[in-house]
Amino acid sequence: MKALGFNGSPRSDGNTKILIEKVFDELRDRGIDCELIQVGGKQVRGCTACLKCFDNKDMKCVIDDDIVNKCIGKMAEADCIIIGSPTYYSDLTSETKALIDRAGYVCSANDNFLRRKVGASVSAVRRAGSIHTLDSINHFFLINEMFVVGSSYWNLGMGGEKGEVSEDDEGMETMKDLGKNIAWLLKKTNGSQEN
Repeated sequence: MKALGFNGSPRSDGNTKILIEKVFDELRDRGIDCELIQVGGKQVRGCTACLKCFDNKDMKCVIDDDIVNKCIGKMAEADCIIIGSPTYYSDLTSETKALIDRAGYVCSANDNFLRRKVGASVSAVRRAGSIHTLDSINHFFLINEMFVVGSSYWNLGMGGEKGEVSEDDEGMETMKDLGKNIAWLLKKTNGSQEN
């Protein structure tokens, strides 16, 4: 089984990555392969609603000069998708938004290939506003018929400065519990998305 994480933070080694890696620790302890892809800080173009993905049906976006098609291909192969973003003005980063918009269109155009995969949102936040960030990511999972995994609290960790989220004991425990819940669901479904 494979879990794929996307770090939507421009800080490739910041709080969002720390949270995702805490989830990965639990998954790896249970024999689940994990891969993290850095999306934040890269040039990621937004969706233009051209709908060419519905004409082509090739599991790709026609915009092919950034990382998104690689991400879509990896999503198709994964059993679990974790999307993490810091909270920017009570929402996700523009790179994360571009990824979910374009991946969502391609998924819809190609027989909803994310159906019944496991999804989990994660957000780093200085103080407040992250619930909307989590909702935005969860809406991507829900519209694509995925199973959304929760934890013992909202899937967030608090910290402003780089690395500060590690000092949020409750946030780190929440990520640990999230990893356990993801692993439990993956084992129950055996990573299968059969109809």
